[in-house]
Amino acid sequence: MTPGFVLGIDFGGTKVALATMDTTGPVPRVLGRTRVRTAGPGGAHGVLRRSMAAAAELVAGTEGRLTAVGVATIGVVDGERIRLAPTVPGWEDLDLPRLLRKEFDGIPLRMDNDVKAATAAELHWGRLSGVRSGLYLNIGTGLGAGIVTEGRVVPGAHGAAGEIGYLLRVPDEAGFAAGRAPLEEHISGAALASRGTRLLGTPVSAATLFTRRHDPRVHALIEESLSALAAAVVNLCIALDPQRVVLGGGLMGAGRPVVHRLRTALDDAVPFPPELAPARFADEAALYGAVSLAMDATV
Repeated sequence: MTPGFVLGIDFGGTKVALATMDTTGPVPRVLGRTRVRTAGPGGAHGVLRRSMAAAAELVAGTEGRLTAVGVATIGVVDGERIRLAPTVPGWEDLDLPRLLRKEFDGIPLRMDNDVKAATAAELHWGRLSGVRSGLYLNIGTGLGAGIVTEGRVVPGAHGAAGEIGYLLRVPDEAGFAAGRAPLEEHISGAALASRGTRLLGTPVSAATLFTRRHDPRVHALIEESLSALAAAVVNLCIALDPQRVVLGGGLMGAGRPVVHRLRTALDDAVPFPPELAPARFADEAALYGAVSLAMDATV
């Protein structure tokens, strides 16, 4: 019998990650992988076209048959639409679920928010395994959290549980109704890159900022941003009482200052401070989460 494999697709804010994986072992094994940048011609439709071309090439180059597809995406999956996805212009206007079902006609497919998918990956195979109450914090291009209660990822009434980028930092701050995401605009990869670029007068990435924190201006920016993040995480932990907080996303490559600030804040303010742990899958948690979705699609 021809061996089967699944396809995981992670539509992120700056890139699309794709991988074919063998799911017969205790942890999915990568068979092939590729990436597509979201920047390019054609807007959201262009991103989708390039991604589907890459997926077709990847599947064709993987021995065996495709049995299921899992998709993790920025934003909130709301029926046939994607909402709350401002980082890729036009993404909310795509009928993404319908377009993907058409592309993979006849193949089981399941889709969810990228951070919830990442949380599921850590719950199944990573640092949230065996945890009844936990929190996954993703600091990447954007900012989000996944909440685990009774060993399950909490979706919320509208699939928007954990959209912490919309948290207010101060009272009376302009929020969602004004088209703002206050916390995400302050502490996320995109926000730090934008704020750092304005501060220094030259383009910088968030990762580069952390390497330049000896500069007093950069140090002040990072400290202010981490203070806002720490306050938000402290409040979440007081409200949810998690056993463990798992830290993931691309910005965790600069993890030491982030972990130190969070550890200090949690110990100072939370009655029952949770454990802190780095994500097993680092910045690939959403991709492995997509594979988890693919596995669920065949059940």
